[in-house]
Amino acid sequence: MKLAEAMVYALATSHGGLTTRQLADVTNRRALHRRADGQPVTSSQVYAVACHLPAIFAREEGRIRLLM
Repeated sequence: MKLAEAMVYALATSHGGLTTRQLADVTNRRALHRRADGQPVTSSQVYAVACHLPAIFAREEGRIRLLM
């Protein structure tokens, strides 16, 4: 699953959104996304995806939430 899809999955069950660190932790703990190099997903990667997909993710008050 792509990182954006993993983020949508994790955020669908959260109320009020999650921080980038929380999203990265959930993604890694549930093995929702696997990086090509095998390393865990970082909060920087989560932030980059949220910035590149503003139609799906909103960044507010230090949290990322779903718009859809």
